[in-house]
Amino acid sequence: MNLDAFRKELSAIPQTDDPLTVKRKSRDMTSAFSPILREDLKDRFADLVVTPQCRADVIAIAGAAARHKVPLMPRGAGTCNWGQGIPLAGGAVVDMTKLTGVLAETERTVRVAPGTLMSDIDRHLQPGGHELRIHPSTRATATIGGFIGGGHVGIGSCNWGILHDIGNISRVEVISVEETPRVVELKGSDVNHVHHAYGSNGLITAIEMPLATAFGWREAIVDFADFMRAVEFAYSLNASDGIIPKMVAVNEWRYAELFTHTGLGGILRDRRHTVHVMIADVSLEAFEAMVADYGGTIVYEGAEAQGPFGRPLYEFSFGHARLNANKVDPTLVANIGIFPHDDLFGSIERCHAKFMDLGPLRFDFKRMDGRLTAQGSPLFAYQSAAHMGEVIEAMQAEGVEAANTHTMHVKENGMKPVGAAEYAFKQQMDPHNLMNPGKFAAEAGSAGEGAALPTSGWTYRKA
Repeated sequence: MNLDAFRKELSAIPQTDDPLTVKRKSRDMTSAFSPILREDLKDRFADLVVTPQCRADVIAIAGAAARHKVPLMPRGAGTCNWGQGIPLAGGAVVDMTKLTGVLAETERTVRVAPGTLMSDIDRHLQPGGHELRIHPSTRATATIGGFIGGGHVGIGSCNWGILHDIGNISRVEVISVEETPRVVELKGSDVNHVHHAYGSNGLITAIEMPLATAFGWREAIVDFADFMRAVEFAYSLNASDGIIPKMVAVNEWRYAELFTHTGLGGILRDRRHTVHVMIADVSLEAFEAMVADYGGTIVYEGAEAQGPFGRPLYEFSFGHARLNANKVDPTLVANIGIFPHDDLFGSIERCHAKFMDLGPLRFDFKRMDGRLTAQGSPLFAYQSAAHMGEVIEAMQAEGVEAANTHTMHVKENGMKPVGAAEYAFKQQMDPHNLMNPGKFAAEAGSAGEGAALPTSGWTYRKA
């Protein structure tokens, strides 16, 4: 690695080796979510930060990196939480946040630069009656490039599926890291080569996404005395063809109790299991009728992001739910499991009973491969990596497919299928192994303690 030559060649592009800036840009949300990764990654930092201002700058950075053998790690807003945004081999963080804006738009799609905030994209689209199909719970601060490169699910997935589902990403433009970089346009299922690859196989410079109708969204919290009744209601609500949901999440009462300290105090009732939902305004009457049919109680209902708790209700879902829980108790940890669609109620009921003494269960409904399922796990106080492995094995014994959110490696994480085609694409786009090296798969010297956890990973139906 010849950093001096790399920096000299890129002298016209903003860059810094200021220690505080480099340290900050070498971190994401990982330390708040995994004590295993916090330890594994505590000494990993980049050497400098380079900030491209345009697509041509990205191409120049890719070429210079190949010539001078400098590792690169692309970065958006740093809202990821499984080590995606922490470099393992030093080199340069490529801060993509200056590449912003809508590049093209049709009635069906929008093409944007990777540093564009998810919230800004929807603000641009909504006056025309459209919005993105899916966004993360970190919508206010997350970039679209970070979401595609490191995310997989979000608000809207209960209706549209996950990002991996074909059609949820239309096209991706990516730059190879070679002496003469290539501009490659991916479409169809090929977009999944760079989706959830942690920036390990090229630099994304444009993303084209399909559009959805921008409804007026209503938020609501429904509570139940019985946990499985809450689950049955949530499933039926999501499965009802005449109702348009954007979020459906279930919280066992002990998990919901943690939210009373982070904005929902005065709304949630003691020892009541809650279902958090977002529903299109045209479905509100049908939703209220279904709540009555299932014997639930609406304890809050209002327009999106207008509640007295000062934030959108979706900021109590997916990873944000854990973040809010950890504000109350930083020792709490979890993993991610997919409850099987063909034994959904049975597996949830068994896990609820099995982990009763360990900690509360919560999950978010989502579609995946066209099937309605739920994603979640119990929440419990961290003891050790060995204990985490025991909990994962106990979940898998009930038919729950487990990903591994305590490793920084794409392959070992288990959410992205990694086979011969993925390795071949990595080699084509990054022949010198300079893109986030060590992240694509665990390697000697880079594998942390979490890589060995006994996780099955997720399976997808073949096209």
